[in-house]
Amino acid sequence: MTALLRSLLYAAIFYPATVVLVLIGIVATLIGRRPTLAVVLGWVDFHHLLAERVLGIRTRVDGTIPSGPYLIAVKHQSMLETMEMVRLTHLPVIVIKKELADIPLFGRMTRRYGVIAVERSAGAKALRALMDEGRKALETGRPVIIYPEGTRVRAGETPPLRSGFAALYRALGLPVVPVAVDSGRLWGRGLIHRSGTVTFKVGQTIPPGLKREEVEARVHAAINALELGPQPSA
Repeated sequence: MTALLRSLLYAAIFYPATVVLVLIGIVATLIGRRPTLAVVLGWVDFHHLLAERVLGIRTRVDGTIPSGPYLIAVKHQSMLETMEMVRLTHLPVIVIKKELADIPLFGRMTRRYGVIAVERSAGAKALRALMDEGRKALETGRPVIIYPEGTRVRAGETPPLRSGFAALYRALGLPVVPVAVDSGRLWGRGLIHRSGTVTFKVGQTIPPGLKREEVEARVHAAINALELGPQPSA
């Protein structure tokens, strides 16, 4: 019952506030990138406080995420890490689904912020577009975040990496920082989110220039490093 009440309160605060912040962000895009980045940073900081104080979800980083131009590959189990990683890496370029970047007004804000918009298909045209946008991201000097499994998965699931990861790794020529996350234990697909601690485990940096099979195997193992970890109490 406590988890339900916390979750309802969180939703009642976060989603209306997000609508307001998106509208502010859209106005900010007319001014420039710096104001847009400031709005996004305020949004993720606000979400962090809300998750901690309303939902009772704390975050713990095991290791150090380096600053600068890295390709950061993250396990994706919930919305929590998509928000927290923006905060932890201080406004990275983010690989997102193209349909999100094509949403009127919101899409303008995401592109002004800095994203790599990719199509779901693994066709040659989609991969070429991914590589072209990846090269543009290099010019910013910001880290690039990708969720290499391509979609959110349930806790315990370890699907293979999508082909887009290897294409971006090759195009950027950057070292990879893999990050394992166990948020799915607390933040499932439903409405209710349970309190507890979410761990972000930073794996060993993987050098650029490896063969596809090797880099995919190393990233897959690293981002799934927490899948056999201890389960939270009910």
